[in-house]
Amino acid sequence: MALGWKLHGDGRTMGPDDVVAPDERLSWGKTIGLGAQHVVAMFGATFVFPLIMGLNAQLAIMMSGIATIAFLLIVQGKVPSYLGTSASFVGGVAAIRAQGGDSAEVTGAILVAGVVLALVGVLIHFAGSRVVHRVLPPVVTGAVVMLIGFNLAPVVAGVYWPQDQWVALLVMLFTIVCAVAVKGFVGRVAIFLALIFGYVLSWIFDKVFGQITSFDAGAGKVTTHFRTNFEGVGAADWIGFPPHTELVAGKEIVGWHAPSFSIAAILLVLPAVIALIAENTGHVKAVAEMTKTDLDPVMGRAIAADGIGTVLATSVGGSPTTTYAENIGVMAATRVYSTAAYYVAAIVAILFGLSPKFGALVASTPGGVLGGITVVLYGMIGLLGAKIWKENNVDFGNPINLVPVAAGIIIGIGNVSLTFSDEFSLSGIALGTIVAVGAYHLAKALAPAELRDRADGSVLTVGRETYGDGEDDLRPRR
Repeated sequence: MALGWKLHGDGRTMGPDDVVAPDERLSWGKTIGLGAQHVVAMFGATFVFPLIMGLNAQLAIMMSGIATIAFLLIVQGKVPSYLGTSASFVGGVAAIRAQGGDSAEVTGAILVAGVVLALVGVLIHFAGSRVVHRVLPPVVTGAVVMLIGFNLAPVVAGVYWPQDQWVALLVMLFTIVCAVAVKGFVGRVAIFLALIFGYVLSWIFDKVFGQITSFDAGAGKVTTHFRTNFEGVGAADWIGFPPHTELVAGKEIVGWHAPSFSIAAILLVLPAVIALIAENTGHVKAVAEMTKTDLDPVMGRAIAADGIGTVLATSVGGSPTTTYAENIGVMAATRVYSTAAYYVAAIVAILFGLSPKFGALVASTPGGVLGGITVVLYGMIGLLGAKIWKENNVDFGNPINLVPVAAGIIIGIGNVSLTFSDEFSLSGIALGTIVAVGAYHLAKALAPAELRDRADGSVLTVGRETYGDGEDDLRPRR
């Protein structure tokens, strides 16, 4: 049932062992409160990643709400989840921009990846997930996720951290302390709190120390400037659509736009599809575990719905989407799995997306703040690959597992290039993924039987984690 919910009990009280099912709801007052909580949970990452990818955060927030509604309708309300901005595409987008690509090429490439993910979802729906896992076993999936994350290290070192190294350092430390030392919901929104902390810290540093001379991402060169600048916020309207992308003094001011398509750009982001398959699989398993429901029959629908959400968002210049682990954490803590709360969260996100003042505030986030956050987030993406290996018991004593993925990871992290012509080359994430996947299957085909029998080809299991209520959550982090 996609719409229409049964009232759980009297709608006002929950016993210590009560669970609100996806097709149930509490009173609308409590449901709206829960929806607002889901907005807070997804908020930080949903607008940080568009900033990092050079896309419009106001548009990303609005389209995340639209994509979430589409997702809930496609899965017929059986998988409660929120679709926020995906981090899996950050590495590919950084590579596109490093080659001179603009935002239209970025969103066009991601749109194609969304189509591919949707088609994979259809395949899984009809053929079962084991078909995909034979092609992408855990050893390969972990390698691709790892190289996507660690390929981004030069972006932190060369773009964000130099903008204000001391703010970046303090924001990084705040993020780490908040994430590990604070229990419950507050710890889950560490990124959001780090953004607020970094913003306030930058404002204080401006008042105490004055201007800073450093690399200014807005100007594209080293300048003397204040860390915070609220001129755009003051000039922005309270209500209105996100702006259209335009060039001002030769600089792209990104907003909504039509995508354009480049083969080279598409190849750079396609590896993210592998990460999203693993991510969506883990999230559906998490919800199934918490709700004690067999969701395997809708696994394909969920993956396809994520792909369709990405297509919807990027068709107007928005950011890629994915199911959000933070919101699954909220469900684990509250034991309220009602999809009504997600519809509320989606509507709130759309309303935020209709405020240019909000968009201007997000766009003015100081570079040093992003430096402190990205150094943690990019590392977490990379280490998720190692987590996938560990939890699937990948045997690196077997050269079938060790040798091919070792080559792929170094190519991806080191941004190694293979040039075919002046117009076309493969490098970094794209080339590393091709090597990791292709060389693994080649090695497995050529290896003696005793090695093939021990090669990792099991069905993917992703991240078992325990939350405050004792529920196990099978899911990866972005």
